[in-house]
Amino acid sequence: MKKTFLLLAACLLPAVLPAETVTVYHTSDVHGFFYPREGRGGFGALAAVIKDGPEDYLLLDSGDFSNGTVETRNSKGLKAVQLMNKMGYHAATVGNHEFDFKDKGVAPILGAAEFPILAANFYDKSTGKYPAHVAPYKFFEVDDVKVAVIGLANRVPTNPAKSYSYGKPLKALEKALKEVEAQKADVVLVIVHDSLKDEKHGTQSYVGDIGRKFAGRVHVVMGGHAHQIFQNEYINGVLFVESGCYLDNVSKITIETDDETGKVVSAKSELIPLIVEKTGEDEDMKEYADSLREPGVDVSVGEAAETLSKFPVKEGVQDAPLNVWIADLLKAYSGAQIAIHNNGGTRVDMKQGPVTRRDLIEIHPFDNTVTLVEVDGKFLKKFVKTGFAPRSLFTYSGLEVTYKLNKKGKVKDVELFVDGKPVENRKKYVIATNSYIAGGGSEGFLFKKIPAENKKLAGETTIRDLMEEGLKQGPLSAPETGRIHQR
Repeated sequence: MKKTFLLLAACLLPAVLPAETVTVYHTSDVHGFFYPREGRGGFGALAAVIKDGPEDYLLLDSGDFSNGTVETRNSKGLKAVQLMNKMGYHAATVGNHEFDFKDKGVAPILGAAEFPILAANFYDKSTGKYPAHVAPYKFFEVDDVKVAVIGLANRVPTNPAKSYSYGKPLKALEKALKEVEAQKADVVLVIVHDSLKDEKHGTQSYVGDIGRKFAGRVHVVMGGHAHQIFQNEYINGVLFVESGCYLDNVSKITIETDDETGKVVSAKSELIPLIVEKTGEDEDMKEYADSLREPGVDVSVGEAAETLSKFPVKEGVQDAPLNVWIADLLKAYSGAQIAIHNNGGTRVDMKQGPVTRRDLIEIHPFDNTVTLVEVDGKFLKKFVKTGFAPRSLFTYSGLEVTYKLNKKGKVKDVELFVDGKPVENRKKYVIATNSYIAGGGSEGFLFKKIPAENKKLAGETTIRDLMEEGLKQGPLSAPETGRIHQR
């Protein structure tokens, strides 16, 4: 009698339909970091985390996968794609560093990918259509949920895109959205190589506008480029996620949909640090990654007596020890009055202990040489002031920069001094910087206004070669900082 009553009561209760769950793993700005560093990161750890999760999932990347280490540099990005193929990535978009090997290096990278390259705003300049192996979006079935992934490429390539052009990202997204909506997507994801809050590059980002303009149509935006971490940031219900860089972490995004209506009920994210001691490593993936190692680069070329940070270490000071050392190397090599080093060119810290060629490549993976540029004081003042975004994007040698902060914490009243004397508007100054910045690349855009006759190569030696020579002077100690300071 009791069992019969319980059965009847259960039948009278309203049916609760289970929600379908879509699991997405996200990486960005891997930059060829295949292996753990100090016990963290690497594809072996990533594979272990994914293997421990649900069987049905998506693995997506927001670009800048093809350069940043000796393996990617020497293979022109192809080893990165090989490893991503092995890892089973479902899609990726185009970052600015996919152009590190210039136009001719882009097509082989795109063609080698066994996963779709998605970039709704990226075109072949000669045809006006999407390049070979590129599409605006792709559909996936994940646990019976129809998921559309749309990609948006970064529009400021590291080398001029002579064969490619870029459209306005929000306009391209609108077009792609109409198409995926017509095909009845349940979930819409966007992978983009730009950041929600980009302090690194000093540029105004449009990424937040995706939440402001397309709420209810886009459910999750996965960004990158600025090497920042964002979890569970929402704009009008749209989830924004960024996963950092160098494969130190992976984001796990969980999206629940109503089983009856198919509509998204919730979306949340979790950052999983790839600490090998906790995650373990998938042996098959680890073995494959190890097979791609470049020989001869794990040899010591010097020693750091202490760790040199790429970030400021003193309060009220905006220059960092490692960047100061590099700026001083540029000045000493070139004989210029002033040297300018872009902080974004320093990718990782120099750790205490033996320093290998691999370490130097990871610190500065670019083959930039040194360029001398003659400018007047007026330009120099504008350049330095523009470089606060809000932190200084540059480090200087031979130049002292002082500033005040307003009530909102923003930089004001910037003053410049050379040899203790104020910089004069009409006076000429010879500065040394790397060839990328001198050419007007990224945050060095103001150099585009300097005539070519005011620029000349200081020599064929790369900045990385200067670093190796500098290490021969004996164990390296952190230089004093304070060249950019609050007064």
